Amino acid sequence: MTTVLEVRDLEVAFDTRHGRLKAIDGVSLTIGAGEILGVVGESGAGKSLTGAAVIGLLEPPGRITGGAILLAGQRIDDLPAARMRALRGREIGAIFQDPLTSLNPLLRIGDQIVETIRTHLPMSERAARARALELLVAVGIPAAETRIDHYPHQFSGGMRQRVVIALALCAGPKLIIADEPTSALDATVQRRILDHLERLIRGSGRQWSAVCRPTPLSWPA
Repeated sequence: MTTVLEVRDLEVAFDTRHGRLKAIDGVSLTIGAGEILGVVGESGAGKSLTGAAVIGLLEPPGRITGGAILLAGQRIDDLPAARMRALRGREIGAIFQDPLTSLNPLLRIGDQIVETIRTHLPMSERAARARALELLVAVGIPAAETRIDHYPHQFSGGMRQRVVIALALCAGPKLIIADEPTSALDATVQRRILDHLERLIRGSGRQWSAVCRPTPLSWPA
């Protein structure tokens, strides 16, 4: 099995007035193509920080102080900021807790997906829109041909989260980082979203992989 992500002895620390605070100490993990890895632990254990470190979104003064992160064999934790920005979306997708923070309320859903696709892939606007529509159908948006031109406020919470999943997948990344992707949803919708995400990953010919911080008690058994 091809290794997509390898994290070796990761350390993350925060420099404070009282000295350095080590928040993550020696985390290691490996995930292969088509695998889903759930990261669980008590509040404050460093689950979200681990995901943020992998995707290059640690907030200052947090920083990686030890270890290495490799994506498809290439070390990425020491990349320049511009190179890491290019990597996000194209090679690594992200699904966050609140879909409203990932969607621009002033832009139609389809326009947001098309813009993301064209940022990362050499694709015409027409081809990108066709791909956006294909993804909306794949994540289970009903009447996708019409809903593609709707705004985020016209979708329910569960449907918005499906749109965010489509955004995370739109450039065909190797890896998806999901940080409590259903915490804002009720239990029934949580299960449907997680089941659907699992089917997309396990059933995809692209062999996506995912590192998930699941909502407590909601990850499929």
